[in-house]
Amino acid sequence: MRALNIYAGPRARAHVQAHGLQPAHVGVIPAAAGGPKGLILGPLDRFIFGQWLPQSSQRVALVGASIGAWRMATACLNQPVAAFERLEHDYIHQHYELPEGQKRVSAQQVSDEFGHNLHAFYGGRIAEVLSHPRYQLHIMTSHGQRLLRREHPWLTPLGYAAAFLSNAVQRRALGGWLERVVFSAQGAALPFDTGDYQTLQCALTEGNFMDALQASCSIPFVLKAVHDIAGAPPGAYWDGGITDYHLHLRYAGLPTAAQPADSATVADDTSANTSAAGAGIVLYPHFQKAVVPGWLDKGLKSRHRATLALDSMVLLAPNPAWLQTLPNGKLPDRTDFARYGNDLASRVAAWTGATSAAQRLADEFAAWLERPDMGQVLPI
Repeated sequence: MRALNIYAGPRARAHVQAHGLQPAHVGVIPAAAGGPKGLILGPLDRFIFGQWLPQSSQRVALVGASIGAWRMATACLNQPVAAFERLEHDYIHQHYELPEGQKRVSAQQVSDEFGHNLHAFYGGRIAEVLSHPRYQLHIMTSHGQRLLRREHPWLTPLGYAAAFLSNAVQRRALGGWLERVVFSAQGAALPFDTGDYQTLQCALTEGNFMDALQASCSIPFVLKAVHDIAGAPPGAYWDGGITDYHLHLRYAGLPTAAQPADSATVADDTSANTSAAGAGIVLYPHFQKAVVPGWLDKGLKSRHRATLALDSMVLLAPNPAWLQTLPNGKLPDRTDFARYGNDLASRVAAWTGATSAAQRLADEFAAWLERPDMGQVLPI
């Protein structure tokens, strides 16, 4: 049984069939929200950023929300393999002690400890992230509107209830309550079209990096919102996964089926060094096949289908059957905090077992790159 499934949109599949998949073909790498689920991608991250992509020289846009933003910021550090190993260790070993007399950890406590961890991880190294010679980082956040403009004990729950109902009617209607704000390094243009949803782009700087990254990871009611980020409109900023859970975006990659191109527009192995991030293949290490647009779309199965936006994407995801061989028969996820409670050692053992087993994902991808078998490539 294979651990890794490889999926491709029609344009990406045609490209790979004709040219294989080379590091120089990649223009965009998205990284989804999903909390501990993202841990399963650690070995793939270390292979892609530590061994494979360094074989090319083109610029690559890295787009991340929540834990995906943390992963993509880590990819921009010097010695990324060691940085990813530390991220995995720190995430697995995070623990929020339940204060005596409290039934659950407060959002303020989680925010304070998480912020401390981010400063310990990136302190003194932000310049490495922002000035990477090849990677252009884009951090996704959700900026509150109307009742969600500032966090409030009872207005915020009301605002999210209204957002939920609006989104159920139409995804664009969610924009009346939560705006997509993207913090981008190096003045880079966004590698995706923003006509799908209300969007604002702001500069990612040393002065706002920590706040933007913490905001992108701030799950409502689990962490506190981050307010008034420097260089961005005032107000409350929450997890980027609320507006863009799995980054189902209209990437500026290979031409889509709606924009046909002749074979000259598809680079071959010798001419595929694209000069601008956002061109070429969208390579997506993900923890599942479905690319869900927003966090509030999780229960709306009709929005889990592929669209033309994914035509240029090669998506790497664990085989669902293989996932059943992991501890607890599933990906690590946030329910494990409740499952194990204060039994940190057992949770660490389960999550470490899953991430160790995930080395198979990287090994199988590396083997496939050496000898691409189109019989293994499934439609998105």
